[in-house]
Amino acid sequence: MYVREACHLCEDARAVVGQACAEAGERFVERDVDTDPALRAEYGELVPVVTVDGVRQGYWRLDGDRVRRALAVR
Repeated sequence: MYVREACHLCEDARAVVGQACAEAGERFVERDVDTDPALRAEYGELVPVVTVDGVRQGYWRLDGDRVRRALAVR
């Protein structure tokens, strides 16, 4: 999950992704886009962005069911 500090949507996304990962027995990693110029250029204002195996599953307000489906086909 790509995030930035002081992002209220990122807090919401943590809950959605955390629940989906817990149900799937998976874990997730956060990357702060503001610590890497390449990530900031790629994701800009889209954060939070969630990818599963490099495929973007959503940004801003995340769909937990979409994340669950992506984790299920891994």
